[in-house]
Amino acid sequence: MVELENKYKIGVRRFGLINWVGAFSLYKKEVLRFLIVSGQTLVGPILTSILFLVVISLAIGDERPDVLGVPYIEFLANGLIMMQVIQQSFSHSSSSIMMSKIMGTIVDIVNSPLSAAEVTISLVLASITRGLCIASISTYIFIIFLDLSVQNYFLWFLYLFLAGFFLGSAGIIAGLYADKFDQMATVTNFVIVPLSFLSGTFYSIEKLPDILKSLSYYNPFFHMINGFRYSFIGQSDGSIKFGIMFLLIISFITWYISYLLFRKGYKIKS
Repeated sequence: MVELENKYKIGVRRFGLINWVGAFSLYKKEVLRFLIVSGQTLVGPILTSILFLVVISLAIGDERPDVLGVPYIEFLANGLIMMQVIQQSFSHSSSSIMMSKIMGTIVDIVNSPLSAAEVTISLVLASITRGLCIASISTYIFIIFLDLSVQNYFLWFLYLFLAGFFLGSAGIIAGLYADKFDQMATVTNFVIVPLSFLSGTFYSIEKLPDILKSLSYYNPFFHMINGFRYSFIGQSDGSIKFGIMFLLIISFITWYISYLLFRKGYKIKS
């Protein structure tokens, strides 16, 4: 008995404070997951943005006045890109968690030598990567066919990163909450999609009544779209500095909630 006790001991964490190899492996697995079905995860959203732009361009023609000092089509293109980034970043992490729960493979992540922080950060970074892929391709296409250019690449990347981080974290929370597709569809169709449509994608908030305009300043979706648009046209509906600080704070809070829920094993541990 003494020999057995000395021979078989509980393992000790041997890879330091952060399991870099494990976290990167999970991130790589998530990236490959959406790249394998790129027609659905990348091409589809990009095509949707192009179709929105084409249909609205044909519908209004050249009659629509300039918005924020630029032609309406240029104003619209930026919002359409960010709208898809918002929806697809959320979709990635939420579907990853929910499908893992439904298929029973969530146990592989729970029992892996990864902390809750490493798991959630890896999923969020994969969501950011998916959003960046969509935004990069869409931006390139729109620059070719429109009189459009990126004036501030740092802000372009920063707002994409913050949007992906916030929505990726929110997607983890939604994925943990949802036990079936109906619940996930409810969150997507009644929260994410309406907010992404009604946060300045198609219009300037200057057109809104004062009370709605004031509420928009505390809407994270508005700041994502507004800041991303500013990186193209150099004009904005709100404060860029406030938007960055607001998104930094709310992104961290949302991620921390997702971290606590995953660490607790909310709806994934019996």
